[in-house]
Amino acid sequence: MSQITTHILDTSAGIPAAGVPASLLQQTAGGWTSIATGETGEDGRITDLLPPDKLLTPGSYKLRFDTEAYFTERDITTFYPFVEIAFLINDEPHYHVPLLLNPFGYSTYRGS
Repeated sequence: MSQITTHILDTSAGIPAAGVPASLLQQTAGGWTSIATGETGEDGRITDLLPPDKLLTPGSYKLRFDTEAYFTERDITTFYPFVEIAFLINDEPHYHVPLLLNPFGYSTYRGS
């Protein structure tokens, strides 16, 4: 399993949000650099964003979700064209970053 995993639940429909493009970015001296991309599966999860043996160095990272594409495909107007969740990597082996999403709001938390 990837060191970084995520899942998205569409709380407006009560279902996993499948087909949402996501990027993992690392903060560097020059700004943010994309280091991985993926898309949520039918269960709303991305478990293979990084190779299983890849461990990130400590620092600031963020997940960027293209929520507009998800809602546009469903003919739903959204207020948020994308969601970015910034977080810190220390020395732990696994980080799960869930997103609870609806067209006009979202929340997140440190998962397990």
